[in-house]
Amino acid sequence: MPTKSHPRLRVAAVQAAPVFLDLDGTIDKTIDLIAQAARDKVQLIAFPETWAPGYPWWIWLDSPAWGMQYVQRYHDNSLVIGSPEFDRIREAARKHRVWVSLGFSEKAAGSLYIAQALIDDQGNVLQTRRKLKPTHVERTVFGEGDGSDLAVIETSIGNIGSLSCWEHLQPLSKYAMYSQNEQIHCAAWPSFSLYRGGAYALGAEVNNAASQVYAAEGQCFVVAPCAIVSKAMHEMLCTDPGKQQLLLVGGGFARIYGPDGSPLGTNLPEDQEGLVVADIDLGMISLAKAAGDPAGHYSRPDVTRLLFNKTRREPVVVQRSVELEPAAFEAVAPNAEAAASA
Repeated sequence: MPTKSHPRLRVAAVQAAPVFLDLDGTIDKTIDLIAQAARDKVQLIAFPETWAPGYPWWIWLDSPAWGMQYVQRYHDNSLVIGSPEFDRIREAARKHRVWVSLGFSEKAAGSLYIAQALIDDQGNVLQTRRKLKPTHVERTVFGEGDGSDLAVIETSIGNIGSLSCWEHLQPLSKYAMYSQNEQIHCAAWPSFSLYRGGAYALGAEVNNAASQVYAAEGQCFVVAPCAIVSKAMHEMLCTDPGKQQLLLVGGGFARIYGPDGSPLGTNLPEDQEGLVVADIDLGMISLAKAAGDPAGHYSRPDVTRLLFNKTRREPVVVQRSVELEPAAFEAVAPNAEAAASA
């Protein structure tokens, strides 16, 4: 009996440092990594959280007043969707025939958002999304997303979803994603080099475990890129011995996991730039789903259910008054005259 064919593809998780606070330089590096992926016959490449123009590490290192020195530069180098800079990445995806999951700081008018974009191998933008709730001091920089940002996109290479960083520690957000039959998940992370030895929850062990559990819990492949703090970034930000202890060079822990939670690909040393690459077969998902499908046969909706509001939240709704057409006025006028004579 013939069997249904399932997509098989090669995926890559980026482990690298951006050209910090330099949008054009980071886009140049993005295009180089896309070209490298194409040479390695990769069909989907995923970039870290706020890859362009880098993660705002200063918010964890000192007071808001001290960090203001970086604010204007960060805004100026954040990425505007639909801009010429954004289109350069679309063109690279089209030229090299590679799908791209891009993490970036999105600038929209006067606000910034932790964002991800999914671009297909023809350069089409299939999705842009925002992190629903920035974590801790990230809220001093970034705005929030909404329920429309928890979406899984059906594509020719599988059902693809994306989350950033500690969204992977939000049980209800994860369940919303699982319910949409996600098959490939892009989990974008910054470097795991902050407060090492002082905040275990921010380290590689916990956060890679979150990616791994996501794979086993949702029975999907997880591509988890992770950025590196370069020496140049460290020298710029860590201007005294205290800061030098709070943020370390390195922190790259890019990973890929299968739908049973198994690690895939060859990992890199934490300070080495490159791609973690793995060949995946979406047919393997059914074997994992047979054991547990949390939004399907392994659920108990009679006991617990999720209320999921996917409506996009708009800060301004423009309401215009309705003007009567002449024909409508003529239709109501006789009735008004009759009522007046009565």
